[in-house]
Amino acid sequence: APSHPGGYRELSGREVEVLRLVAEGQSNKAIGVSMGLSALTVKSHLARIARKLGTGDRAGMVAVALRTGIIH
Repeated sequence: APSHPGGYRELSGREVEVLRLVAEGQSNKAIGVSMGLSALTVKSHLARIARKLGTGDRAGMVAVALRTGIIH
């Protein structure tokens, strides 16, 4: 369970989009290219998403996002 219940409600639209692309299996670089961001910016978004969802890895983020309905 997320350590910050309800934290998913705080995700920005851009963070949700990054999370959706992570769920599709895209790398930080590929996400950056598709969104017009640097890979470092994507990494920063992922760090914020991880804090908000209370998980530290990509698989955990995607699992929480699917469970909470952030992404489908």
